[in-house]
Amino acid sequence: MSDLTVFIGWDSREDIAYQVARASLLEHASIDVDIRPIRLQELVDAGAYTRQVDPLASTEFTYSRFFTPYLAGYKGWALFCDCDFLFFGDVAELLDRRDDSKAVLCVHHDYTPKNETKMDGKAQTTYPRKNWSSFMLFNCAHPATAKLTPELINRESGAYLHRMQWASDEQIGAIPEEWNWLEGWSEKPNNGNPKAVHYTNGGPWFKNWQDVEYANEWLKSARAIDPDFHPV
Repeated sequence: MSDLTVFIGWDSREDIAYQVARASLLEHASIDVDIRPIRLQELVDAGAYTRQVDPLASTEFTYSRFFTPYLAGYKGWALFCDCDFLFFGDVAELLDRRDDSKAVLCVHHDYTPKNETKMDGKAQTTYPRKNWSSFMLFNCAHPATAKLTPELINRESGAYLHRMQWASDEQIGAIPEEWNWLEGWSEKPNNGNPKAVHYTNGGPWFKNWQDVEYANEWLKSARAIDPDFHPV
């Protein structure tokens, strides 16, 4: 049995981003980690995901991320993160932040995007608690988290889900910004690297998005996975 189950959002257009997130997380982990992709089509095929297509959804895991507690059997703790992450930190440190009084823990960003579109041309939307749901440590057995059934996820609005209105404010714990360090927004640390870099606007897998922080480290990881990798 693993010490931590991690669900990473998977998008058919960005498989290499998923692979880098997975590889970099495992590289730095000092505990046994079970990493699973959240593939939307698998949830659709299983009859669990029945939402209509949302034209504002920027990724295939815009809503399916909230299936993390369901996929974990509503037991224990499980981490979700977007695929556009590069890890430098040891996720074992997150286990020290577990608090049974909390339904979920995340970085409490106060973030307003600078651009109207992302690098892949998708619209960049602005809303309260933006990016909070891009890295969530779920207490899967918590009563508030247990509300995240397939029926509720399929029915409720994006605002309800992403603003974490399924939990009270007191049930949403905080973790340091270094675990969801927003490239192009967060301040670079004086020493060392962030624990996890989040390429929320676009990453080095795009040929026109190379001049970003930690691009060389991301590309090194990508080419270790696929020596023939070239940005698109």
